[in-house]
Amino acid sequence: MKIISNIRDYNVFLESNFDFIDELANKENALYVIDKNVYEMYSELCSAFDQNRTIVIEATEQNKVIETALSICEKLTEIPAKRNASLISIGGGIIQDITGFVANITYRGIHWIFVPTTLLAACDSCIGGKTSLNYKKYKNLLGTFFPPEEIHIASDFFRTLSERDFKSGLGEVVKFNIMAGSEGLNNIENNIDRLLNREPDVVNDFVETSLTFKKKFIEIDEFDRGERIKLNFAHTFGHAIEVISEYVIPHGTAVAIGMIMANSISKRRHLLSDDIAARSEQVLLKVIDIDINQLERPIDDYLSAMRKDKKQTDSSLTAVLMEQEDHTTKLEVVHDITVEEVSYAIMYFKQLYSES
Repeated sequence: MKIISNIRDYNVFLESNFDFIDELANKENALYVIDKNVYEMYSELCSAFDQNRTIVIEATEQNKVIETALSICEKLTEIPAKRNASLISIGGGIIQDITGFVANITYRGIHWIFVPTTLLAACDSCIGGKTSLNYKKYKNLLGTFFPPEEIHIASDFFRTLSERDFKSGLGEVVKFNIMAGSEGLNNIENNIDRLLNREPDVVNDFVETSLTFKKKFIEIDEFDRGERIKLNFAHTFGHAIEVISEYVIPHGTAVAIGMIMANSISKRRHLLSDDIAARSEQVLLKVIDIDINQLERPIDDYLSAMRKDKKQTDSSLTAVLMEQEDHTTKLEVVHDITVEEVSYAIMYFKQLYSES
């Protein structure tokens, strides 16, 4: 799959095995940044890399900060090739964010290859070029646009994901299919159980269709000024849920919850039918597994987190809502979400989840 970019076009390779690792291990002037869990779980695979040029990072939100990025920059200065150096990162979205940021700012841009090892990164964040770092309590405040030159997706990595992390990835997979309209909703309804069982062919198919769906948006609006903003469907609520749970609730799960909350507002505004909302909820509830007490926070905490979200453009609350038009669905950016609607959406989800 080729992604057209204003920065540089790049390719996504869907790998059937781990043979490509040997090619990456033999790259000259390369620095490897690897998620700690991946490094420990796939120790034999990772032993192929030059250990003197390997950095192992624990992939936590607390490490997704400028200090971590600068420590990698310092290690890159030891490679004499400078701008011909290659940064090869292996891990999920946090590793992608840190290393993409580093690849962009070091010598004003160096070679960068990304190997996503989580379903969440593979089906969503690996394309689009966004890199983000947290600053203090602000999620993704610092960031750039800088895509990898190559992306290698090996779904064999997904077999060892925890149930929590695998379901988090499915949250984004479900999101893309619901966004795609009736055909996408039918498709995810018919296959959600097979996805939960991690059937390899089904997982691979949905990774590819998710990236194909996202590709249309990022090629039209690479720098997130118009059409691409619609991909933030459910993220206003989702990012707030991540913050108030102190990231105990992972991103894809938070987005799945955010979809139910956003759709509850659409339904209440008579923009979305009860049928579409209910069918979406039934699929989403299958990928959500949380302690409901994690959401027991004052409404002001939710509002504070939502207002800190970088997608907010002024003092009003902005969100992407789903609407029905004739027999199709579309997404609209609205800027008039009220405090009362936020409170309603939170209570709506709590009750729905408790009854499920």
